[in-house]
Amino acid sequence: MFDTLSDRLSGIFTKLRGKGRLTDADIDATAREIRLALLEADVALPVVKAFIFKLKERARGAQVSQALNPAQQIIKIVHEELIAILGGQARRLQFAKQPPTVIMLAGLQGSGKTTLAGKLARWLKAQGNQPLLVACDLQRPNAVNQLQVLGQRAGVEVYAPEPGNGVGDPVQVAKDSIEHAKRAMRDIVIVDTAGRLGIDVEMMNQAAAIRDAVNPDEVIFVIDAMVGQDAVATAEAFRDGVGITGVVLSKLDGDARGGAALSVREVTGQPILFASTGEKLEDFDVFHPDRMASRILGMGDVLTLIEQAEQAFDADQKEKMASKLLGGEQFTLEDFLDQLVAVRRMGPIANLLGMMPGMGQMKDQLAELDDSHFDRVTAIIRSMTPAERTTPKIINGSRRARIARGSGVTVMDVNQLLNRFEQAQKMMKQMGGMMGLPGARRKATKSPKNKRKGTKGGGGGGGRGGFAGLPGGMPAGMPQLPPGMDPAALEQQLGGQSGGAFKAPKLDFGKLMKGDKDK
Repeated sequence: MFDTLSDRLSGIFTKLRGKGRLTDADIDATAREIRLALLEADVALPVVKAFIFKLKERARGAQVSQALNPAQQIIKIVHEELIAILGGQARRLQFAKQPPTVIMLAGLQGSGKTTLAGKLARWLKAQGNQPLLVACDLQRPNAVNQLQVLGQRAGVEVYAPEPGNGVGDPVQVAKDSIEHAKRAMRDIVIVDTAGRLGIDVEMMNQAAAIRDAVNPDEVIFVIDAMVGQDAVATAEAFRDGVGITGVVLSKLDGDARGGAALSVREVTGQPILFASTGEKLEDFDVFHPDRMASRILGMGDVLTLIEQAEQAFDADQKEKMASKLLGGEQFTLEDFLDQLVAVRRMGPIANLLGMMPGMGQMKDQLAELDDSHFDRVTAIIRSMTPAERTTPKIINGSRRARIARGSGVTVMDVNQLLNRFEQAQKMMKQMGGMMGLPGARRKATKSPKNKRKGTKGGGGGGGRGGFAGLPGGMPAGMPQLPPGMDPAALEQQLGGQSGGAFKAPKLDFGKLMKGDKDK
């Protein structure tokens, strides 16, 4: 969504980094470029003016003029002001003191209200609540059926006494749903209302009548982040006509400029509560202004990545791997399969890598990554017997041919997987040695001969072709990794702790490219 803005700001900051001291002319030129970048991203003009005024005011202060690296201070100011525009801090939902809590969704037709109702219900259920979806969009064809399907997928009850398609009184349905929720012991009621293609009196009156009938604790305006400046005007109309208490950004996975998303908080004065980033029910999360600002500036979003990993890896799986490391046990293909499945649950690999700091400069390469490679690896491992997964050394030529036939790949693919897995096993032992775990340290520092043997032929070396933690080499044209992520530097740093025996494994980006599926 914010790729264009991120690219423009990155270019501006690159120019700044070459300057030792910033003059007033430098500050004015930088502010002018940032102003143009924001306007091109469709950010509302009043928001841009306020942003640039604060930027200039702070940039001319002692904080920047006396700094050893003024360019970094400017970037810090831009980051902080972006966070302020987006709301400062994440706000939680306001729950009623006496259940049920009523959440009313409002917005134009096509903004994604019904889909978002299903996502919100699923998210609330995962938090330990018992939500009830209420079908009050009785105007749009099949809106009731759509909500019922989403409710079934989310495992949430849907209250839909009327068939919709122009039949039924949405105000009465909303009023009756509260009593139904109390009888069914539902602690949260999510009311999906009707929208229009544009703002009109009938829609506003109906939304206001539903609001008066259910007295909601939250009136959430669902805004399509791809609409542009019209979205801001629509948000103001709903704020004045219905009285919204929060905003949800939908379709953040689109390729529009996204300036409306940066404007809506400042213009309406209401916080952004959630963000929807895809079509699936799980593509939904709490909106964190600081994390979004970091993404826009190409700083990554490590906290979200960690949270997704915590959700994907269950407690038993984490405890099992920790005990294996601490006990010095062998890392098997069964363990590797469990971790691979968990990583796939986290979403597309390009999205995960995109959350890492410094990966913004690799947008084109990340867009070419193909997740089907991981599916092929999964198929290969699942074609093995339990004994083969536990002890890969028993896999001889005939077994490799059988595994290749069973998984629909070539014997060469099976050989490559086994070779890379052997490297991963060695790395796990070396990591155990670095952590002071039993058995591994002595093996890692056994003799200088072993060190030379480990580097011969580049079998486990990261070098310039490696990428932290995964096997293979970077494709041609890949830019340099940012400091701290260079595998060569990682080897140098960690190798000193393990007697020089640590070798970063490689990631074969060529194998992950969409155009190389036949390889």
